[in-house]
Amino acid sequence: MDQCEDREEGVPPSKTPLCEEHENQTIAQRKNQGRTIRRNDNDEPKHRKRAKSRSPPISFKIQPLSAAERVDQQSSEVPSGQSAQQHQTQLDSIFMLLEDNIITFVKNELKKIQKVLSPDDPECLESQRSSSREAFVKITVDFLRRMKQEELADRLQSRTTIRNFQWSQCELKSSLKKKFQCVFEGIAKAGNPTLLNQIYTELYITEEGTAEVNDEHEVRQIETASRKPDRPETTIRQEDIFKASPERDEPIRTVLTKGVAGIGKTVLTQKYTLDWAEDKANQDIQFIFPFTFRELNVLKEEKFSLVELVHHFFTETKEAGICSFEDFQVVFIFDGLDECRLPLDFHKTTILTDPRKSTSVDVLLINLIRGKLLPSARLWITTRPAAANQIPPDCVGMVTEVRGFTDPQKEEYFRKRFRDEEQASRIISHIKTSRSLHIMCHIPVFCWITATVLEDVLETREGGQLPKTLTEMYIHFLVVQAKVKKVKYDGGAETDPHWTPESRKMIKSLGKLAFDQLQKGNLIFYESDLTECGIDIRAASVYSGVFTQIFKEERGLYQDKVFCFIHLSVQEFLAALHCHRTFINSGIDLLEEQTTSWWSVICCKCCKSNTQSFHQSAVNKALQSPNGHLDLFLRFLLGLSLQTNQTLLRGLLTQTGSSSQTNQETVQYIKKKLSENLSAEKSINLFHCLNELNDRSLVEEIQHSLRSGSLSTDKLSPAQWSALVFILLSSEKDLDVFDLKKYSASEEALLRLLPVVKASNKVLLNYCNLSKRSCEALSSVLTSQSSSLRELDMSNNDLQDSGIKLLFPAVKIPHSKVKTLRLTACNLSERSCEALSSVLSSKSSSLRYLDLSRNSLKDSGVMFLSSGLESPHCKLNTLRLTACNLSERSCEALSSVLSSQSSSLRYLDLSENNLKDSGVKLLSSRLESPHCKLEILSLSGCLITEEGCTSLASALSSNPSHLRELDLSYNHPGDSGIKLLSAGLKNPGWRLDTIRYGDNV
Repeated sequence: MDQCEDREEGVPPSKTPLCEEHENQTIAQRKNQGRTIRRNDNDEPKHRKRAKSRSPPISFKIQPLSAAERVDQQSSEVPSGQSAQQHQTQLDSIFMLLEDNIITFVKNELKKIQKVLSPDDPECLESQRSSSREAFVKITVDFLRRMKQEELADRLQSRTTIRNFQWSQCELKSSLKKKFQCVFEGIAKAGNPTLLNQIYTELYITEEGTAEVNDEHEVRQIETASRKPDRPETTIRQEDIFKASPERDEPIRTVLTKGVAGIGKTVLTQKYTLDWAEDKANQDIQFIFPFTFRELNVLKEEKFSLVELVHHFFTETKEAGICSFEDFQVVFIFDGLDECRLPLDFHKTTILTDPRKSTSVDVLLINLIRGKLLPSARLWITTRPAAANQIPPDCVGMVTEVRGFTDPQKEEYFRKRFRDEEQASRIISHIKTSRSLHIMCHIPVFCWITATVLEDVLETREGGQLPKTLTEMYIHFLVVQAKVKKVKYDGGAETDPHWTPESRKMIKSLGKLAFDQLQKGNLIFYESDLTECGIDIRAASVYSGVFTQIFKEERGLYQDKVFCFIHLSVQEFLAALHCHRTFINSGIDLLEEQTTSWWSVICCKCCKSNTQSFHQSAVNKALQSPNGHLDLFLRFLLGLSLQTNQTLLRGLLTQTGSSSQTNQETVQYIKKKLSENLSAEKSINLFHCLNELNDRSLVEEIQHSLRSGSLSTDKLSPAQWSALVFILLSSEKDLDVFDLKKYSASEEALLRLLPVVKASNKVLLNYCNLSKRSCEALSSVLTSQSSSLRELDMSNNDLQDSGIKLLFPAVKIPHSKVKTLRLTACNLSERSCEALSSVLSSKSSSLRYLDLSRNSLKDSGVMFLSSGLESPHCKLNTLRLTACNLSERSCEALSSVLSSQSSSLRYLDLSENNLKDSGVKLLSSRLESPHCKLEILSLSGCLITEEGCTSLASALSSNPSHLRELDLSYNHPGDSGIKLLSAGLKNPGWRLDTIRYGDNV
C-alpha cells in the first residue's frame, strides 16, 4: 500500500509529513542520540515474561541502511577492553528501561485516544504532536482492525483526518489573508498599502467561448473594446467563475481568463482567494493554491511531484501531512501564462497520473491542465491575449475575458480614490474630454497612473492645465516619481530641481532595459536579462526601491528576484524616451540600428532634417508591424518631440530635439501616409499620433462638414475617409446602429467604412447598390474576432447566389455573433438554400432570425432549408419566406420540421405563397405535435378557404398547440371559416389570442 494512502491524516500536524514514515523514524532516532540512561540491573519489569506469549509483532518495512547509519552501526560494536558479557548486560539494562518507558507511553496515549473516541468529550488532540505520537495513532488503528473493531478504527481515522484538515485549512486561510488583504496599487516595496476590499472595483468579465490568439497591440484591443456598446452580454462575477451556465451539461474544470496587461487579472484572482480565505464565498472549496508563473519559472531545472510542489509553496499542507489531494475539493490558480518560460509542449509530453511521482514542473503543469493528474481539481489560468493559445482548446472548459472598467466603473474608481467629491468630479470630467485618456482608463492601472498625476497637478498647480495627451500624462508621471525620490529619499525640498546625476543615470538604465526587452517581447526580467542589458542586480534593487511606482522588484518563495515595469505602457514610454535621448545625444537611430556620422549630427543641430528622417523612419517601422506592436511606442516618440513636453523634462533632457517646423513636416508625412491604402487600425493610430503632435486639422475639417450637413462623400480624399472613420469610431455615442445610407448608398462607401461596420451592433445596408464584392469584404469583418456585428440587413441588393455563398461561411464560425440576417429581394435561388442549410446545422452558428423573403427559392430550396432546420444544433427561431414561389410541397417539408423534437422554430412566415388548403392541412397536422413550439404563423395571401380554416381550428383545439398569433389576411375563409376560428378564441382550451382577417374575400 502506498505510504501516503496508508497514513493517518487526522493527527494534528507536526513539521514532518505523515506520509514519510521512514523520515519520522529517523527523526525519532536522532532525538534519542546522546541520551545517558541509567538503571539498576535488578529492576526487571514484571511484564518481561508476559511479553513472550504475545501475538507476533507488527512487521515494518526495513529501509536499506545509509552510509552514515552503517558507520553508526560499526561504532556500536563492543568496545575494546570490555567483555561480551558486560556489553550484553548493559544492553539488557537499556532495553528493559526502554520497554518500561514504551509501556508507560502506551498507557497514556491510549487514555487520550479513548477521550477522542468518547462522544461526550469533544476535546481535540494537541495542535502539535511528535512524530512518535503520529505513528502511535497509526499503530492503534492497525491494532483495532486486527481486533475486528472496524467501526472504532474508522471513527478514529475519520476524526483525526477531519481535525488535521481543519487545522491545515485554517492555517492556509490565515496565510492567504495576510498575503492578499493589501494591495500596493502599482507600488513595489514602498508606499502605503491599501486594503483590497476597500479599493476593489468590480471588473467587467464576459464569457468569450474561444481562446483564439489575439496578438494585436493591447492598446488596439482596448480601443476596440471601448467601442462596443453596452449590451446584455453574459457577465460573470469573480466568485462565480466556476459556476456553469444552465445550458452547460458538464461542470467546468478549467477556466482560462484573458485580458490585456494591467486590466486587473491578478487582482481578480487575489480577490477570489481573499473572499475564500475570509469565509465570504466558495466555502465548498477546501483548498485554494494560488501560483504565479513568475515563481514557477525559477523552478525550471528542478523536479517535484505535485504533492511536493504544493508542499514547497504551501507549507501548511506539509506540516499537516496532507498528501492525498484527490480527497479534497481543490482549486489551483496559475496567474500570468504569458510570463511562462517553461516549455509547455502538450503534444510530446508523457502522461503522468501519479501525484507523488517526481518530474519537471512543465510536465506537472501539462498533465494537471490535461486532467490526467488530479482530475478532480479545478484550475483557473490567467493570460494576456497573445498567449491564450498555449493551452489546447480541448483542455479548457470556459474562456472568459476581463474587459476592465466600464464607464460607470471608471467613475466609481475615481470617487473611491478621491474622497473630495468636487475634485473627483473635475478629474472625471477632464478624462471624458480626452478620448485617448478615456479609452486608456478601461485599464485599472492606467486609472491609478492618471489619479497619481492629476492629484499632484491639482495640488501643485492650482488653475494649471491638466495633461490631455498620453505623452503629457506619462511625462508628468515620471516627474512625480522624480520629485518623490528627491524629497523622500534624498531629503530635498519640493522646490529643489527634480533631476540629479544619480536619477538621470537610473532613468537612462531603465530606458535601455525597457527598449531592449521590448524588442524581445519580455515584460518580466530575471537576473540574466538584467545582466544582458548591463545592469547589476544590486543596482536594479536600488532602482526598484527608489522609483517604486515605475519599476518593481518581486521576490519569489525563496527570495528569487523578479523585476518588471508596473505596466506595459510605462515600459513603452521609457523605451521611447531612451530612443529619443539616444538619437538627440548621439545621432543613433536605435530602430534602424544605424549610426549616422558625427558630421550629420552636427548638421542635424542646424537644420533638423535628420530628426525629420528619424521620425519618418519610426512611422514606417510602426506601419510595417502587422499587429501594431510599435503603435503606442510611436505615439510617445512623436509626442516627446514637442517643445512643451521637452520643457517638462528639463533637467533630464540635456539637449532639445526637433523644432516646430520639423514637427509640421512630420505631420504632413503622416497625412500623406493616411492617403495610402492602410488598414483601419493603422490609420486610427496615425490619427492618435497627430493628436500627440497637437494637430487636429483633418479631423476638425470633417467634423465641421458633418455638423453642417455639407459632407459630400463623392469628393472625399482617402485621408478624409480615414478621418471620418476615426471620428465615427472615437465618438462618445455607442455604435449601436450604423446606417450606410446616411453617408453614401454605395459600395465604395461601404468598403471605406468597414471598420465602423465591424464596431457596430446593427448594420443597415439595404438599398445600397451592393454586389458580390461587398459580400467578400463583409465576410472578412464577420470572421474578425473583434467584430461586434449582431444584426445585418442586406436587403434589396443584387447579391445573387455567388455573393451570398461568400458570406455564409463567415456566419457559422465559432466567434461569429450574427444573430439576425435579412436578405429580402437579393436575387437568390435554391442554390443559396443549399449553402445556408450547412449554416443552420452548424453547432457554432448563432443565427436566430433569417429573412429570405422575395427570393425565388421554390420548393426545392425549402427542402434544403428543412434539413438544416431539423438539425439538433439549429438555433433559428424566426424564419420569413414571404413570396418565395412556394407550393404545398414546401408545407410537407416544413411540417416535418415543426414536429421535430430538436426544432426551435417559434415564428414562421409563409405569406404570399400558393400553399392552398392542401398545404395548410399538412401544417395543421403537425401543429398538434407535442414537439411543435410554433407561436406565430403568418399565412397572409396563401389562397386558403373554409376547408383550410377547419384544419387549423382542429389543430388549435388540440392541447399541445402553442400557437398564439395567426395571420389569415388576404385569403378566402368565408363567413363560416371566420366564425369557426373566432368562436375558438373564446375557448379556454385555445392558447390563440390574435387572429388577423383583414381584407379577406
